[in-house]
Amino acid sequence: MLDAVNEPENTELRHHDRRKCTHDRFMGSNFQLKDSDRPSSSIDSITNRADQILDDADVGECEIPWEDLVIGERIGLGSYGEVYRADWNGTEVAVKKFLDQDFSGAALSEFKREVRIMRRLRHPNVVLFMGAVTRPPNLSIISEFLPRGSLYRILHRPNCQIDEKQRIKMALDVARGMNCLHASTPTIVHRDLKSPNLLVDNNWNVKECDFGLSRLKHNTFLSSKSTAGTPEWMAPEVLRNEPSNEKCDVYSFGVILWELATLRLPWSGMNPMQVVGAVGFQNRRLEIPKELDPLVARIIWECWQQDPNLRPSFAQLTVAFKPLQGLVIPSHQDQVASPLPQEISVNSTP
Repeated sequence: MLDAVNEPENTELRHHDRRKCTHDRFMGSNFQLKDSDRPSSSIDSITNRADQILDDADVGECEIPWEDLVIGERIGLGSYGEVYRADWNGTEVAVKKFLDQDFSGAALSEFKREVRIMRRLRHPNVVLFMGAVTRPPNLSIISEFLPRGSLYRILHRPNCQIDEKQRIKMALDVARGMNCLHASTPTIVHRDLKSPNLLVDNNWNVKECDFGLSRLKHNTFLSSKSTAGTPEWMAPEVLRNEPSNEKCDVYSFGVILWELATLRLPWSGMNPMQVVGAVGFQNRRLEIPKELDPLVARIIWECWQQDPNLRPSFAQLTVAFKPLQGLVIPSHQDQVASPLPQEISVNSTP
């Protein structure tokens, strides 16, 4: 049993040794230049080539041949890929195949680099990355298949029967999964966190997906009209195409919490461009119903701060959810209390 527990560590050590060996071979005697003879451009070239070899070695370990996949029905279509249900050696998986297969040079390197990041992540609230097809024309990401589909579909179907305690647990799942992404090295910023990108398993656990390739996705959003359909969850600085950090995901989480509390569609009745104008340039926010629990209302309000630095971290949010008993005030209680009580502060160090 002890051997089984230690195996991942040993595997990691062997993997590290293999990387070091590759690096040592590449940086060996053929490149022993004297400092005075070593132009900076040569150093950069050597470093880039070494990084490329190491990246390819890493990605190669999670390569899944396209021929091993039995592609089934299409279960989703996004701005930059189609998602299929598939069978991989008897295991049911989800395959996201990129619509644009013209990846070359820097874009292909970026794809492989972020695949390397995704394969390291292991968390109960992050969809399990299982492998990738890294050769055009079938560039794809393969992950676990979650049968209940998206949180969006569950919340917004007619007569949603998910009780408040379950919805609070779902919000906590999202915060925990996002905390994992933000705590990773390097930090993974989602930039497109929304209820359609949250999947639910058979036990009603919520898991983040579509978190990798964030920079590629962000560039696509800025350059493609096809992605203009989901600004409802996006932070104002992202909508304005300004520099953004991980706090843009916190804003999006506030919209998801609003969805979980109200069971309503965000910004219904407005088209995407109207939402961009309202949120990105007029500093408008969704209305927070008075019947919401004051702590829930406060958390949402904190997440929607215009200044990203004033928004809480996901580590703080996971702590803030612990005392929550409900999302709305019970009908028999007095509802004159302010929905934003000053004594509740999420934006403080736990």
